[in-house]
Parts: sequence; C-alpha cells; structure tokens
Amino acid sequence: MNRTRSYSARGRSGGPRRASGPHGNRQTVSGEFAPPRTITPALPAVETFADLAMPAGLLATLGHEGVTVPFPIQAATLPNSLAGRDVLGRGRTGSGKTLAFGLATLARTAGRRAEPRQPLALVLVPTRELAQQVTEALTPYARSVNLRLATVVGGMSLGRQAGALRAGAEVVVATPGRLKDLIDRGDCRLDEVATTVLDEADQMADMGFMPQVTALLDQVRPDGQRMLFSATLDRNVDRLVRTYLHDPVVHSVDPSAGAVTTMEHHVLHVHDADKHRTTTEIAARDGRVIMFLDTKHAVDRLTKHLLSSGVRAAALHGGKSQPQRTRTLAQFRTGHVTVLVATNVAARGIHVDNLDLVVNVDPPTDHKDYLHRGGRTARAGESGSVVTLVTPAQRRGMSRLMAAAGISPRIAQVRSGEAELSRITGAQAPSGVPVVITAPQAERPRRASSSSPSPSRGRRGRRGQAGQGRPAGEAARRGAPRRTGYDSAA
Repeated sequence: MNRTRSYSARGRSGGPRRASGPHGNRQTVSGEFAPPRTITPALPAVETFADLAMPAGLLATLGHEGVTVPFPIQAATLPNSLAGRDVLGRGRTGSGKTLAFGLATLARTAGRRAEPRQPLALVLVPTRELAQQVTEALTPYARSVNLRLATVVGGMSLGRQAGALRAGAEVVVATPGRLKDLIDRGDCRLDEVATTVLDEADQMADMGFMPQVTALLDQVRPDGQRMLFSATLDRNVDRLVRTYLHDPVVHSVDPSAGAVTTMEHHVLHVHDADKHRTTTEIAARDGRVIMFLDTKHAVDRLTKHLLSSGVRAAALHGGKSQPQRTRTLAQFRTGHVTVLVATNVAARGIHVDNLDLVVNVDPPTDHKDYLHRGGRTARAGESGSVVTLVTPAQRRGMSRLMAAAGISPRIAQVRSGEAELSRITGAQAPSGVPVVITAPQAERPRRASSSSPSPSRGRRGRRGQAGQGRPAGEAARRGAPRRTGYDSAA
C-alpha cells in the first residue's frame, strides 16, 4: 500500500547580527547570515529594459535575443549596478543572475579599450563550465558594444588564454586557479579592473577557493565596483560581504528551491534491494532526466547498467576530460542522450530547456547541495519535480536535510513496477536492448574569446552547465597526477 505524508519544515533563525545592523528581524535558512542594511536608498526597480540607461547596442541585442521583460533580480539590481553601486544579489539558478551582472558590467565597460594583459572587468566563477557558459551568454551583448571577452579556465590551453590576454580583453571570465596561474606568469594584471563580479561565491567557499578569491580581490582597483551574486548566501561568504562590498544594494529573489511554486518535491522510500531496479525504471521514462549520485565510480556503474538495459545514458563527472564533458552536455541538450548520470559536477549552472525531472539516486549531504541539484528543473517559470530515493537508514538524515532547506516534500513508499512510481516519475520498464551512444566528431578547441560563436539561446539567454574547478593554481602542480583536484567533489 502506498503511504503519503509530509515533513513539517522547521523555521530556523538567522545568523548573528552584523555590526552595521541587521536587515530587519529576518528569518534565514540554517547557516545563512542576515544581509547588511543598505545605508543609501536603492533606486527603484524598472519594468522594462528600455527604462535603463544602457547603450543602444545592448538594448538592440536584448530584443534580437528575445529577452523582452527583465526578471525580478534584473529589474531590481540593474538600475543600481548601472549607477556604479555595489550589489549583493541572491536568486536561485535560472532567475536571470547572469544578465543581471553581465549587462551592468558590459555597459559600464563600454567605450574603453584594454591594454595588453590588463583587463577592465573581471567575473570570477567556481567552475570552468560555468565560466564558458557565462561567456557564451554574454558574447552577443559584448559584440554589440565592441568589447572583447576572454575565458580563463583550467583544462584548456594555457598558452591560448595567455595569448588572448596579451591581445587585449576588456572582460575576463575566470576560475580562480587558472587566473592565479596567469598572473604568476606575468600574463595578466588586475590593477585596471574597475568592475568585479563574484558568481556563486558560496560554492567557491565550499571548494576551498576563498584564499585565492580574496587574494585576487585585493589586486583589483580599490575604488572599483563589486557585485556578488549567488543562489545561496551562507556564513562562508559573510567575510567577503563585510570586507569587499561597500554599502551594497541587497536584493533577494527565490532564496531557495523550496520557494519555487512550480517545483514539486518528492521523497520516495525504497527498499535497499529494490533501489537499483527502481532507478532503472525511472531512467527508462519518456523524456530527459538528470540523476545525481555521490561518486564517480557509482556514476560510471549506473551509466553502464542503463546502457545495457536500453536506456540512452551518459556520465558526467570530474574524471571526464573537458571535451568529453562538453560533448555529453551537448548530447543531453539535443536529446541524443536522455539520462545524464552525474555527480555534483552538474549541480550548478547547467540549463536545459524543458527538463522536468531531477532524481537524487543518492541523497545529497546537505541542504545547499539539494537546492542546487533541484535548481536544474522548474527554471524560468517552467514546472518540474525533484525526486529523492531514500532507504530506511537514510530517512532520519533526509528529514533533517529537508527541514534545513525549508521544504515540505510529498512522501510515498514505492516499489519498482508499481503504478505510484510511474505516476510520480513516469517510470516504465526498459527495453532491455543494449544501446551505444556514439560521440560526435570532436571539434578543435576554440579560442576563449569573444570571437567564439555563440549558440542559439533561450529568451532569457542564461548560462548552461557547471563542472568542477581546481582549488589551487595549476601551473605549479604540473608534476602531480592529473585531475586530483576533482577527487573531493567526485
């Protein structure tokens, strides 16, 4: 018999009060801090992009890209960021953060020309896929105002990236480790950077990047503008806010996946012996699904099993090369692959239109991972479901995690082959006919600059996927075994 019930989400009090004063009596999710109070009143939000003081080229490109109405985080922060104010913005992935900081960065940099090795604006992100997707999202807008973009990330040619910086790039999108390498080589200086953006700062803290991030921030112009955007803001980034943001405009929208009304949360209680079969039937559904597991080896094992069962699956984790990961994501977007089996490498930044199901085969270890995994679905007003498979030994920990996330999921006891499992997930028996996923012909690596072609994007022009960056400089570790920086997040 199927049993359904709900956890009750326990409210958590906010973090310690800041010396500058709290922002009201704010209730926050466990581990978060109360944002600073804005001293200078913020400019009001706008209703249309035309209401903003942006270059005509940017406005024209917005129309060309089909981006007609600003999302709340864009409408609220752009009037202030365009005026040069520091910004602290929180919005779940899919809320439009990339254009929120990207348009302001490009508008305030337009009309200037960078000297060799001296960029004028910097966007720091935790992962190389995220860096590439931010670059792709901003490329058409940068072209419209004659700005050059360079992507500086690990896993790609260091020499080519150094060459792009020597040629001059006004805006650099970078991961901390590779940017440090280039600075140490003398290929980049940050003393002319007037606009600095930190995207997904909490993940940078979680991955051990914070010492590098602060060292980089100490090198940019002290009188410059700083913007910090993230899906979650916890106490790990409190120091960044206190040290580097001056009287920031604070805006928070959709603070957690639990606030998204188009997203359903399901906790499915399964027996240990039946979990593998249940997972296989969910993967065999009609339509795409992302399945998250804890380790690289578990991802590879499940992918191999699904392929032998007739499911078009592919693996994504830190042990894959960058070209492999790029091709896998492209195949998933086009539907050539219907099941993306992944570690947390894909938990941030990946955007796939009409993805309506995310499955936590292995429950995440904390509520932040849950929110970011779930953020792959129900994006930009679309509907979607997050399903977590929970064995008897995992039930108590899952209850605590959901309470910390502020979510009250629907709970059901299910078994493979049952109608209730099919109703919730679309599960069905696989064909049993083994399939082979053929890889498309590998393309030559592209130069990470604004000359790279930008694929067609959705009406909001947001970024796509996220992978794993390296928490330490790469050039200094050439003698070390390759990809050891991925092991902890596999």
